[in-house]
Amino acid sequence: MHEIVQELRERVRGEVRFDAFSRVLYSTDASIYEIEPMGVVIPRCEEDVQATLELAKAHAVPVIPRGGGTSLVGQCLGRGMVLDFSKYLNRILEVNAEERWARVQPGVVLDQLNQHVRQFGLFFGPDVATSNRANLGGLIANNSSGARSIAYGKTIDHVLELRVLFANAEQAQLRALTSAELEHLCGANGTDFLSRVCRAVAEIAQQNRDEVERRYPKILRRVGGYNLDAFIDSTDFNLARMIVGSEGTLAVVTEACLNLVPLPKHRVLAVLHFDDLFRALEAVNPILEFEPSAVELLDKLILDLTRGTQEYARRMTFVEGEPAALLLVEFQGDALSEVKDRLDKLVAHLKRHGIGYAHVKVVEEAAQANVWYIRKAGLGLLQGSKTQPRPVGFVEDTAVPTERLAEYIRRFDEIVRHHQTSACYYAHASVGCLHIRPLLNLTDRSDVQKMRSIAEAVSDLVLEYGGAMSAEHGDGLARSCFNEKMFGPKLYRAFKQIKAAFDPDNRLNPGKIVDAPLLTENLRSHSVGQPEPFETMLDFSRVGGFRNAIEICNGNGVCRKRDSGTMCPSFMVTQEEEHSTRGRANLLRAVLTGRLDAEHLTSRRMYEALDLCLSCKGCKGECPTNVDLAKIKYEFLYHYHQEHGVPLRDRLFAHIARLNRWGCATAPFSNWLLGFEPFRRALTWALGIAPERTLPRFARPTFRAWFEKRQSRRQASRKVVLFDDTFMNYHYPEVGQATVSLLEALGFEVILVEKSCCGRPLLSKGLLREARACAQTNLEKLWPYVERGLPIVGCEPSCLLTFRDEYQDLL
Repeated sequence: MHEIVQELRERVRGEVRFDAFSRVLYSTDASIYEIEPMGVVIPRCEEDVQATLELAKAHAVPVIPRGGGTSLVGQCLGRGMVLDFSKYLNRILEVNAEERWARVQPGVVLDQLNQHVRQFGLFFGPDVATSNRANLGGLIANNSSGARSIAYGKTIDHVLELRVLFANAEQAQLRALTSAELEHLCGANGTDFLSRVCRAVAEIAQQNRDEVERRYPKILRRVGGYNLDAFIDSTDFNLARMIVGSEGTLAVVTEACLNLVPLPKHRVLAVLHFDDLFRALEAVNPILEFEPSAVELLDKLILDLTRGTQEYARRMTFVEGEPAALLLVEFQGDALSEVKDRLDKLVAHLKRHGIGYAHVKVVEEAAQANVWYIRKAGLGLLQGSKTQPRPVGFVEDTAVPTERLAEYIRRFDEIVRHHQTSACYYAHASVGCLHIRPLLNLTDRSDVQKMRSIAEAVSDLVLEYGGAMSAEHGDGLARSCFNEKMFGPKLYRAFKQIKAAFDPDNRLNPGKIVDAPLLTENLRSHSVGQPEPFETMLDFSRVGGFRNAIEICNGNGVCRKRDSGTMCPSFMVTQEEEHSTRGRANLLRAVLTGRLDAEHLTSRRMYEALDLCLSCKGCKGECPTNVDLAKIKYEFLYHYHQEHGVPLRDRLFAHIARLNRWGCATAPFSNWLLGFEPFRRALTWALGIAPERTLPRFARPTFRAWFEKRQSRRQASRKVVLFDDTFMNYHYPEVGQATVSLLEALGFEVILVEKSCCGRPLLSKGLLREARACAQTNLEKLWPYVERGLPIVGCEPSCLLTFRDEYQDLL
């Protein structure tokens, strides 16, 4: 391995990482699987990709292309070298608004493209739920679609051209060919690799024409296997259509030219409420007669999980009562009156026929955004169940003709109940694709066997109903093993011939689509378990212990979003997997499961991975599984300091209240000192405070001094306790003075209590014993006022959050 690493570093301008931490970071995605690669290459340019493929061929090493790592069935996991396109190859290269196309690199995030082309009134049609972090290279690899596929189809319908590198590192531009061009390319004179591949695809497609027409499901949402059905008509030959949906097994995409569609001027929604899941499913076909652009289903389990998550619960203003299922029906068009008329006609029809118990019309754009926000969060919420058994994605991607959907789901439900479990149901009812996740405990071997048994029974059912086993999320490690059964031995042989034509040495993402392992191999839950590594200072019982606080990260990758919300600020800046919530959780989990040596738990390398976490708690609010990495970091730092000692910098910042008290006592000299250039240089050298950072001036008098000396104090029957935070007291007393004036004007008597710092600075530096002492002091000081029913207010949110959140864990 040393030889290939050395050669890569000599030839690749990007980053070459074969260390243990990097291998762990790329060993998982958003699926239930885990495979550790041999190393990671992060290319800066196409030449880097080409060099990697050349060296992979020379050293007989597999290559696994990867984008955002949001795949749900393990497409981007493998034992070779991972190519991560997300960090550098993420530019929008060209947009032609008149001809409605964009040329992009594979690491471009879907939302990034849509935000860029919105100025032209355009967007990319397939709108996947993971649009804020899914890379376009991944959409191409999976042939993704989304909620509005009834209107816009799949990715294959929007790929115009692809620039690719084949397994032998040869470059090609793939586009639609005329019959004459194809004949010339595939003729006897064509001896280059592209010619041979085109000839093979054309021949294999024609040899299997009858079988393709007989065995391929007659539904919109089939994405399993290879796209032979796109080549049985030789008048429309575009080899890019074979690469789409091939999951990186045939070629590596380095650029894509994508079709864009006009952005509808208006959209409206109906949120239809049902007291029974199957009544909701039976309503789908009548709704489709009104030609909606989307019909999405959410079941009770998702709704209950949504109510239990603070970021999402506050958005559920469109739900009435306790529905067993919701159907979200969307209409779109260029005239608001026209789409509202269609909405009104649908609702009138449903009411007239007694379909649904409530029909909420959602017309305002902001209110619609709330509904779609909840819908898109559904998958992450399901993955985020904190207790066993959990909803497991392995048969969640089946689709059948819509007219048979309700009947099919009844039979599916019988299979689930026969295996003595239950399931959740959601997603794209408009195209007969429901994501169904049975509840299983994959740490239990009997449930792993149950998983395989359910999958076998469901595959039989899908065949019976003329459906597809893979309708959106792809084959990957979960469904590739069913391709021979679903398509038959003749077509499966054709798939293997396609793979051999493009990749004769099986170098590109092996084990996907053909020659795959069983779906129960490489499970993440098979990692070797270890006992809890230490007795924690904080109480993690609310989430099932310290290890489970980490394990609830399921890899959904919301922490990789770049342009919305808070989470995760360090990833937004660095674009490094290591500095995402998911990356940090993966590293800690690797130690707890024995994949990294135990000494790594408090190693300097682990400290570097956690250091840029700002403890902002964005993850606790925005992650669908509510991973609280700030709390995990507090605990880590405590044990790290136990082993390595507490640095001076951490001690000083942790005791900022004491420092500020001294600063105010010596003002104005202390304020002069803060502006003294040699002193500022000393702070930079000793404490790492950037010279550009403006430091707050020390106040004199402090807020408390002002409060105690003022002449007039309001005496009132209504009293309120003001928790004066450190910055209010020592730096910004005018904030406290204004607060007192406001409260007194409202008729309150303001009380200041002798108390300690809230403890937040101590927590942030891992000084948990001192933080616990602060919490105990404040509890003793404030509890008498709580018992009297007095409200306690403050102006600093992080202080108040410490009372509501961390004090429960400290005490």
